[in-house]
Amino acid sequence: MNNMVSDYPKGAPAQEQTHQPGDQDAMYPAPEIIKASHKGSGKLDGKVALISGGDSGIGRSTAVLFAREGADVAIIYLDENDDAAQTKKLVEHEGRRCLTIQQDVGDNDGVKKAVEQVIQQLGKINILVNNAGVQYPQEDLTDIDNEQLERTFKTNIFGMFNITRAVLPHMQEGDSIINTTSITSYQGHDQLIDYASTKGAITTFTRSLSTNLMKQQRGIRVNGVAPGPIWTPLIPSSFDAEQVAKFGKDTPMGRMGQPSEVAPAYLFLASDDASYITGQIIHVNGGSIVNG
Repeated sequence: MNNMVSDYPKGAPAQEQTHQPGDQDAMYPAPEIIKASHKGSGKLDGKVALISGGDSGIGRSTAVLFAREGADVAIIYLDENDDAAQTKKLVEHEGRRCLTIQQDVGDNDGVKKAVEQVIQQLGKINILVNNAGVQYPQEDLTDIDNEQLERTFKTNIFGMFNITRAVLPHMQEGDSIINTTSITSYQGHDQLIDYASTKGAITTFTRSLSTNLMKQQRGIRVNGVAPGPIWTPLIPSSFDAEQVAKFGKDTPMGRMGQPSEVAPAYLFLASDDASYITGQIIHVNGGSIVNG
């Protein structure tokens, strides 16, 4: 699972994938899923988490870490069946239940059915991690056609609305929603104009929903994580081999991050350690200061 990571301490060899959002099994080196040094301490005992995009990358790492801390996990994924099966295996290895559901988050009716399935099989949802996303680099704004624009927004932000609306009626005081935004929400990206725009919307959605739920006095916290360059299947499936070989080397730390280095931020926000935190974004980006 973690072999080969140390062979490329700062980056990855040139590689590409042709299908979004990408397959983790085809990546080399394999992304690091969880730090061997992490010893579970029951921070999420008795909890159930639903993670969109939980089949690979940050979603998989978060699923496995949550399981190590005592949570049962459900994941929603697009069509990466092999990756989803591997995530299920890793979660079950931690002694927890894992429900895998193939579902496009942009399909509102399908999402409702998926949430009902989680409730029926796992009994509840205490933690929602909105993590599913796609990106399609283009050199010029005029190269972003309506089909791409709609797909990016439908997955990245409409999907977040769809899942959150379906899950909220099942959540109770003390439960938590965590949204994956991005450093591009704060810095922009010249080749990811539509993607960065959705991430800006996600940041605002996070802040607005947190305020809304506080005013309703429901006791549900809403926060976000803004990763920088993290080694996930989205990278080789988005950029050409030359760009992949340089990925993350322009950060202050001089390297890309691993999913295992992002997942603890989700764990913190999901746990009672973050009981006085809502409406905030944690930046896991290798040292870039964004002041957001």
